[in-house]
This record gives sequence, structure tokens and C-alpha cells, in this order.
Amino acid sequence: MKLDYTKLTSVCLILSLPLAWLVLTRDMVVDPIQTVRIATFNAAMNREQPGAMLQELRSGSEQARKIAEIVQRNDVDILLLCELDRDDAEESAKVFATEYLAIAQGGEKPIDFSHRFVAPSNTGLPSGLDLDGDGATNGPGDSFGFGRFPGHYAMAILSRHPIRKAFARTFQTLPWNAMPSAMRPAGYWPDATWNALRLSSKSHWDVPIRVAGHDIHLLCSHPTPPAFDGADDHNGCRNHDEIRFWVDYLTAERSAWIVDDAGVRGGLAADAHFVVLGDLNCDPEDGDSKREALRSLLVHPRVLDPQPVSAGGKQASLDQWGVNSAHRGKAECDTSDWDDQPAAQGVPGQGGPGNLRVDYALPSRSLHFAGSQVYWPTNREPGSSLIGATDHRLVWVDVGFAVAK
Repeated sequence: MKLDYTKLTSVCLILSLPLAWLVLTRDMVVDPIQTVRIATFNAAMNREQPGAMLQELRSGSEQARKIAEIVQRNDVDILLLCELDRDDAEESAKVFATEYLAIAQGGEKPIDFSHRFVAPSNTGLPSGLDLDGDGATNGPGDSFGFGRFPGHYAMAILSRHPIRKAFARTFQTLPWNAMPSAMRPAGYWPDATWNALRLSSKSHWDVPIRVAGHDIHLLCSHPTPPAFDGADDHNGCRNHDEIRFWVDYLTAERSAWIVDDAGVRGGLAADAHFVVLGDLNCDPEDGDSKREALRSLLVHPRVLDPQPVSAGGKQASLDQWGVNSAHRGKAECDTSDWDDQPAAQGVPGQGGPGNLRVDYALPSRSLHFAGSQVYWPTNREPGSSLIGATDHRLVWVDVGFAVAK
């Protein structure tokens, strides 16, 4: 019988393709995506006297137990806490991590946050100037950031993953007037005062965390609320520029003016992975704020806005109504629960902004995005009794990397 070598060759080639493909791709196989959950949470763990929060934590704090249970329910890996008073020895963050988060709360699984980062804050730090125009220089409004003592309303990072502290950058002392086209309140401060002001009401941090062999930079801040001022809107101006800092920091051609506390100039490397975190005190649609900087951040080419939602936020808006009825933004994206009563006509300073989206976890587009959520259970869901511990809601984002074998 005469063999058809052409057909035989074709058959052999076809049969060998799976083996060839296996050989060629052997070194390209990757493990499943390794994800990490990164969260921001304004815990409102602040008190009016220095050391009072630490003393309460050591003696047993019901608020801290509820905050810890919320964190445990959400199985957070890396956490930015806003409004945790800082003491000189930085004990508050340690005590909260070891005596609350590392102990099961409400039957939840403990979390060992063995890595922590705390740095000085401008809140309560005396400026020596009359910043609030009351004729004195020693009030909370005369500090570089509003506060009754140094470290009031401060921030802390807690992490299960190693924090690369040697590579962290802080911007506590960066002058506000160093920002090109800064939004200086018209006629509010004399030149000498304006030139002495700092941009950050707390601080701005760039803190790299080591995850799966990569650095994820946590870009953390807690800008001042755009309220508690007058027609000059000096707090609104500062809030805007504190947020704009991140827009410039992520944009190479706009970052040359930025200098950190160690004297290093410039922004974040173009290939760096990051998550912007914090209570930014600004809603993209509602409330009384100058929202241009926030909107620029949300649509920045390097930033992904996952727009996390919750069922509880939508329910609260409908139940509380009031000024929420006039909001344009999606209620399910809200992260704060504030006064919903409309201001009385002709009565300044009364009423509230309602529920707003002000807390953010915005990952870089260079990261693998796996999900995001606002933790705001409805009043029929487990955990609903916990959320009254603070007027903010925890917001998390899951990001990760594919790790090659």
C-alpha cells in the first residue's frame, strides 16, 4: 500500500500542537491573582483633651470595639484610620491594633495588624499667628490645622503587610503658597500670614506597602472640611487645594513644585502602583464644596474610580430625606451620615449637608481591580447596630497582582 506522506505529515503536526503549546507556555503559567483589601475609615476616635482617647482605649472603649468589629467584618488587610488622636509615643494606634483589632469582636475573626505607620499632624500645632481673626493666637483655629492639641484628629496606617517606612514621604510642612495658582481666599489673610501657612490641615502621606513582591503606595490625606467659615470660604479653598495636591502629584509635568519634608522634590513615579485613600471631605455632586479638584482626580488617567455602593446608603437617604431629596449624586455611593435638616431661612450656620460621598479608596489603573464597597448595611442586615459608632462608613477596594511561577 502506498502511503500518502503529505496527509501523514499534516496529521502528525496537528497532533503535536497541544504538546508544543504546553512546552511553549510552561514558563508563562501564573497563579491566581493575589488580592489585598485596602480600606479607609474615619473612625471619629477623637477627644477634646490630649491623652483622653488613649486613656479610654486602655480602660475599655465601646466605640473602639464597634469600630474594630466593623474592620473585622470586612476582613481588611491594610487600613487608613482618620481621626484617631495621636499621642507623642504613638501609643493609640498600637493599643487599638493589639487590644481591639487583634481580639475577636462580636464573634468576628481577629486581625493581626503587626505593621503600623504614624507621623506628625498639623492639627493643633500652634502657628503663632491669628489665623481665625479673633484677635488671639492661641486658639484651635490658630493652629496650622484646626485642633485643640498637637495630634488631634490625626491619621494612622495599620497593615498586615510590611510597610516600607524608609521610603515613605510626608508633606506636613509644604507651604500652601508653593502651589502654582493656589486658591488663596481673597482678602482674608495678609501676605505675611499667607506666606506662613501650610497646605495640609493634617498631612499628606505617600507610604509604600510591600504586597506580593510589589510596592503599593498609599496616598493618604484628610483635607479640612469646606465649612465652618464665612463668605471668604477659606476652608473651601484649602479643601480644594489639598485635594488638588494629588492631581499634581500624579502628573509629572505638574509636580515640580512639590517638596517633601525631607527636601525631596517631585511627584510619584509614572510606573508606581497606588491607592488614594482618605476622608477628602468633598462630594463630586452635592454639598457646599469647590469640587473641581476632586472631579479632576476622579477622571485622572492614572486613577480608577470604582464608585463603590451600599444598600444602606440608599435606604438612609430615603428614610432621612430632608436635604437628601435635592441631591444629584447617587445615594448608594454616600459614605457619610450627616444632619439632613435644611437650614432655617436667615439663620446662618444651621442645617446640614445631608449624606455625602466623601471617603475614597481610588486604585491606580496599573493594579488589577477585583472589587470595592461601602460598608453601610441596611437596618435589617447584620452589623447595622455598629455603624452609629461614627458618622462615616468604611470604604474598601480589592486590588492585586498575578504572580508568575
